[in-house]
Amino acid sequence: MDRRGFFQKGLVGVAGAVSVATLSKSALAGLPEIVSKPDARTAGPWLPGDEAVPYQPVVTLNGWTLPYRLNNGVKEFHLVAEPVVREMAPGFSVNMWGYNGQSPGPTIEVVEGDRVRLFVTNRLPEPTSVHWHGQRLPNGMDGVSGLNQRPIGVGKTFVYEFDAKRAGTFMYHPHADETTQMAMGMMGFWVTHPKVADQTFSKVDRDYCFLLNAFDVEPGSKTPNINTMLDFNIWCFNSTVYPAISPLVAKLGDRVRVRVGNLTMTNHPVHVHGHEFEVTGTDGGPVPPGARWPEVTTDIAVGQMRQIEFIADEPGDWAMHCHKSHHTMGAMGHGVSTLIGLNHEGLVGRIQNLVPDYMVMGERGMYDMKEMQMPLPLNTFPMMAGTGPYGPIGMGGMFTVLKVREDLKADDYSDPGWYKQPPHTQAYEWKGQLPEATRAQMPDAPAPLASVKKPGGGHTNHGH
Repeated sequence: MDRRGFFQKGLVGVAGAVSVATLSKSALAGLPEIVSKPDARTAGPWLPGDEAVPYQPVVTLNGWTLPYRLNNGVKEFHLVAEPVVREMAPGFSVNMWGYNGQSPGPTIEVVEGDRVRLFVTNRLPEPTSVHWHGQRLPNGMDGVSGLNQRPIGVGKTFVYEFDAKRAGTFMYHPHADETTQMAMGMMGFWVTHPKVADQTFSKVDRDYCFLLNAFDVEPGSKTPNINTMLDFNIWCFNSTVYPAISPLVAKLGDRVRVRVGNLTMTNHPVHVHGHEFEVTGTDGGPVPPGARWPEVTTDIAVGQMRQIEFIADEPGDWAMHCHKSHHTMGAMGHGVSTLIGLNHEGLVGRIQNLVPDYMVMGERGMYDMKEMQMPLPLNTFPMMAGTGPYGPIGMGGMFTVLKVREDLKADDYSDPGWYKQPPHTQAYEWKGQLPEATRAQMPDAPAPLASVKKPGGGHTNHGH
């Protein structure tokens, strides 16, 4: 198979082929070609041409896997650090920094024991480096600028080379001005598959991965505020917000693995509806089977990876989200007063005489905002987004859907649409009479007496 066919065959999936250029045999002595994918659609699993692989390839939500070339037994990759524009939701694009046309950058997939050579070209306006988070490697390849290496200067290309010593779930990100570079979206996923599946790395039918990240993007703007420490307003799976986040799909009975990494400034309790799972691995390695326990939520701290596995044995559309309630919303402000219970009677008209577009919000809670079509600044997405088959879902940000279907094919990762519940299996409105509420009778009790103890000497010892 020629070089062009090698890449195009491997990258045709849900998102179609990635743009590539033909590479002659003589070019194998030089840099690997640069492969770029600028759009945010989820690419299907990538297999390296006719080479046999002992693993189920991963699918990166709203991302893709970076192809490699095999050069004298070494797997060679080419990462390009560069400014990118990421469409986080339809009509909402953000200026970011990333790799090979996207933020996060493409996922790197290798096999335990592989020799890996990574060319990193810097097209940023400042120096950078790449740290291979969680990897066992020579100290000079660890990627901390100033400590292990000189930074990669503007327009320069550095080479990292090491053996993928242990199977697991890892990340890559800069360690050079990381406050700016990571806040601008520079990060990526790394998966090292085991040579042989065993009880610590069992075979799965579907293997998903994504990173948790967050940005502070003022409504109407396009560039994140890099100095934000806590008050983020855009919470993402792989730099994408719901409803643009792809669903995770599975055939009924599939064993599913989901790998999640956290590069935000806070922890995220990731919750899966309808199924129990086990945490089967971290960035430190696999969890022995005897040390696992069932969960429906796993808390992922900053800089951590979690690998969970479950059997998709309940058909339906099941929510999967961060359980911090503000993280399933977007474009929200932090200085908004609580108006629940406030009587606006007669006030709205008087205010609208001064501000014609004024509208009442929040006096009954925020549920009404699910359906409210408010004018928004350009390049902003709604605070509560996403509509299901029964109306507004009322969540956005770090939220997606696990879709389990009986008739799904093994290699099908496309969205099967909304689930239709069988008859008599859905909550419904009660039309009958309601019984009167019964309240417990509490015995009368005297009110407690308040007592105040003054300092010794009364007021005479008080200073002025």
